[in-house]
Amino acid sequence: MKIAVPVTSTNQVDGHFGHCEFYSVFTVSEENQITKINIMPSVQGCGCKSNIAGVLAADGVTIMLAGGIGGGAINVLANSGIEVIRGCSGDAQEVVKNFISGLISDSGESCHQHESHHGEGGGHQCSH
Repeated sequence: MKIAVPVTSTNQVDGHFGHCEFYSVFTVSEENQITKINIMPSVQGCGCKSNIAGVLAADGVTIMLAGGIGGGAINVLANSGIEVIRGCSGDAQEVVKNFISGLISDSGESCHQHESHHGEGGGHQCSH
C-alpha cells in the first residue's frame, strides 16, 4: 500500500493540499510497517487542476492523508482511485502510523483519532 501526505518542509501535514511544498509517499508493507518514504515535489496551485492525482496514482498511491482539501481535488483524486482522509495534522510519519494502526478515519469533514493506550500518537491532532 502507498499513502501520500501533502507536507511542509518540516514534514508536517500541510493544512492546504493545493499549496503544499512536497508530498511524502509512504510505502507500507502487508505487516503495516513503513518500508520506504519518497519525497515528491509539488506543483503549487489548485489541486483539482494539477496533474498530481495521475502522478500519484501512477506511483501506486491509493490513500491521501490530508489537512484541508477542497471538493474538486477530492473528486479528481477519487477518479484516480485515491481515497482521501481529511482533517489530519501533525508530523506526517506519525499520522501515517496512526492511520495504519486504525486510529484515523474520515468523517467527511475531519479525521478522528481515538485515544491510544499504547503511549504513542501524542504528536497527532485533528482540529481542522
